[in-house]
Amino acid sequence: MPIVTIRQLEGRTVEQKRQVAKEITNTIVKVYKIDADRVTVNFFDMPNYNIAKAGKLFLDLGL
Repeated sequence: MPIVTIRQLEGRTVEQKRQVAKEITNTIVKVYKIDADRVTVNFFDMPNYNIAKAGKLFLDLGL
């Protein structure tokens, strides 16, 4: 049972998440030759003050 985890900045719409979940699921179904109901996609939306790159918060990088 594949479980896909997506960690991303806040700001994506529900419709965008629906589309991404569908596309990822379809790809896994095609490649792994399994039923769609075996695929789980988790979205974790994080505020820009909870992510840092090169020692700087995304908030401070304008992201």
